[in-house]
Amino acid sequence: MRELESELGRLATLDDIPDAEFDLWARQGFDWIYALGAWSTGEAGRAISRTRPEWRHAFEGLLPDLQERDICGSGFAITAYVVPPAIGGDAALLRMRRRLHARGLRLMLDFVPNHTALDHPWVAERPELFLRGSETLLGREPENYRRVSTARGTMVLAHGRDLYFPAWPDTLQLDHGNFATQEAMRGELLTAAALCDGLRCDMAMLVLSEIFERSWGRAAAPFWPGAICAVRERNPGFVFRAEVYWGLEAVMLQQGFDYSYDKTLYDRLLAGDAHGVHDHLRADATWQSHLVRFLENHDMPRVAEIMSWDAHQAAAVVTFASPGLRFFHQGQLEGRRKAVPIHLDRRPAEASDPVIAAFYGQLLAVLRRPALRDGTWRLLEPAPAWEGNPTHDGFIAGLWTGPSGERLLVAVNLQSHQGQCRITLPLPDLAGRPVEVADLLGPARYRHTGDELVGHGLYLDLAAYGYHLFAIEVAP
Repeated sequence: MRELESELGRLATLDDIPDAEFDLWARQGFDWIYALGAWSTGEAGRAISRTRPEWRHAFEGLLPDLQERDICGSGFAITAYVVPPAIGGDAALLRMRRRLHARGLRLMLDFVPNHTALDHPWVAERPELFLRGSETLLGREPENYRRVSTARGTMVLAHGRDLYFPAWPDTLQLDHGNFATQEAMRGELLTAAALCDGLRCDMAMLVLSEIFERSWGRAAAPFWPGAICAVRERNPGFVFRAEVYWGLEAVMLQQGFDYSYDKTLYDRLLAGDAHGVHDHLRADATWQSHLVRFLENHDMPRVAEIMSWDAHQAAAVVTFASPGLRFFHQGQLEGRRKAVPIHLDRRPAEASDPVIAAFYGQLLAVLRRPALRDGTWRLLEPAPAWEGNPTHDGFIAGLWTGPSGERLLVAVNLQSHQGQCRITLPLPDLAGRPVEVADLLGPARYRHTGDELVGHGLYLDLAAYGYHLFAIEVAP
């Protein structure tokens, strides 16, 4: 939106996003557009963002020409689930949604269940909905509590936080141990859901009963099952995506979410843990189809900055050629290296990296194939290329079978050194027939006998972080 201003010579609204941008997303094969930061925020949050010395220092490091207006405040310090008039209000968002729908795209927005902005109307009008502290707690933990003015006088309320990080000073913690709070948040959820096709729920695990009690020593009833059902009574096809960590993916799916973040795969790829990646991908394929696979998001460093280019490519092939919801971050496809904090609404100028852009363009084209969109997947077990060669342990391999019989083989050497393996294909119909194996991400093209592929196996010799994504077809 900020970048459109220079072209328009005025503030931009959602109506100003060109149709060409929507057309591009549709051509690239995306199903969802997740628009972070669509809701109203307040002056209190912006003031915190602009005055925290350590944050300010980071902002100036990213934007040497930093201006006050660049610091918009966190999109997670929400004052209302209403689109700000400055970008067109709810009406412009609904028009944008219709434009997306016309191209087969759906719109996902945010819901923040754990906390609100400091200047949310409830703070003054309904302070009982927030977690209350004490002067003693404020004195002992000044980073976790603050005094606020309410209709009932000055109170000490808790900042929003999770178990392992400092509190978010621009937020106040909602009291999910209070039935009235959960009822009020269910209403907010319905309000947000009326404007989109799906919601990404920020730090969704924080309001689980057991997590809330561990965090605050206060019992809380389950929130998600009833709240999700309330939305789906109005819109049966509505989609919920949980931002979740600490190994609680399965718990969130049991609560009713369609998708849960898969931070485990990301962490193991970043660590170069091929064994860990293989073990993680052993899980049931249907369960894995409900995981969100990613290499970066707004909270994380840019993958182009923290991984070598060879390791980046290998990690991308493993991540996005595995089952699940494939999640890309704005700028990732162009190879941006500077992560922009959520408190800023302007990013530094960076030239697109042509090599990275070409790779992702090719990968996105392959991901549009029916086998990778609608097919079935199974993990394969690479075998030693010859006795005494242990390098097969660093390979990840999987087979996709499309609804019309298309077969794709993914094979990645997830090691920092060259490796060899054999991969036996569980495709008995290839026996006795000539087979062509063509790499969709590179120039490799081979002819084999089906007997070899289903018997002794396909032999692969790959450089460090080498990869193939083969189409397997019976040769004429």
